[in-house]
Amino acid sequence: MKNKLLFLGPPGAGKGTQANLFCKKYGLDHLSTGDLLRDEVSSGSALGKKAAEIMNKGELVNDELVLSIVEGRLENINKGWLLDGFPRNVNQANSLKSLLEKINQPLEGVVLIKISDDYLIKRLLERGRQDDNEQVIINRLKIYRDKTSPLIDLYTKQGILEEIEGNADIDVVFSSIEKALGG
Repeated sequence: MKNKLLFLGPPGAGKGTQANLFCKKYGLDHLSTGDLLRDEVSSGSALGKKAAEIMNKGELVNDELVLSIVEGRLENINKGWLLDGFPRNVNQANSLKSLLEKINQPLEGVVLIKISDDYLIKRLLERGRQDDNEQVIINRLKIYRDKTSPLIDLYTKQGILEEIEGNADIDVVFSSIEKALGG
């Protein structure tokens, strides 16, 4: 079973849900960049203070800082990990690749959870979040496609991308992921 993984997919595709299930079953560390940043900030570390300063201004934390935080976590993991929410673009993917080579933990598999726009919009609207209206969702999908489709090409060329159909029940998607990763 591959155990150095990255999950990709549009907002609301179920990446976080599937990552949690997968990590729980296989004992991997789930590295969600949002959670990592919040943990680092609450720890009060030097990196955390720098991240808090940027986040408190409502700005995005830069790639270099996110990579430093990811590196700090990966160095202490020897049973495997799953990245969720990073990298978001080719530049970040290339930086991550260099980092993983440096610490001798190359990425073994990338799972892309594919889901139709109609199904995704319906699912997100049913969540009932205030910021989830159809126009906002369509815009988020456009941004995702613009930034992420080059990543899909990159990982396909590297031969490590597995596409999973996300228009299904949670357990069906989970079992497809397991099969794709050698479980």
